[in-house]
Amino acid sequence: MAQRRVTVQSEVGLHARPAALFVEAAAKAGGEVTVAKGEGTPVSAKSILAVMGLDVRKGDEIVISAEGDDADALLDRLVEIAEAG
Repeated sequence: MAQRRVTVQSEVGLHARPAALFVEAAAKAGGEVTVAKGEGTPVSAKSILAVMGLDVRKGDEIVISAEGDDADALLDRLVEIAEAG
């Protein structure tokens, strides 16, 4: 399973539009995709309620994990979304 750590730069964190874009990108993956806030428990990155439930705010570190053939490309896209200010 591939994994990336990233600091969220969006002013609204992973809420509203950034969360929707994040979940939309994750949902396209064939394998499992999870996100955790810091060292917390990972949740499905394909669930808008789970992602918003993490209460990720600007400056928080998240850990994104993905499995499958396209895991690295997917992680690149999810990191791009999380880092977008």
